Amino acid sequence: MRTTRQFGIILPNEMARDRAAENWLRGHVGPAYDALKADPTRAVSADQVRATLAAEHKRTVAKSR
Repeated sequence: MRTTRQFGIILPNEMARDRAAENWLRGHVGPAYDALKADPTRAVSADQVRATLAAEHKRTVAKSR
């Protein structure tokens, strides 16, 4: 009787995607998190983010008309 084994295949594009995500986390997210932990006054509230996005959206819509 034969036994079967499972194995995973990682395709090159999946490896590239994983590598890019890892680089982004290490190069951008980690340092941003560290900077925020060191100086919490740099943070913006969710309401400030929403207001900024709403203003940008309003400008973009106005330009397209």
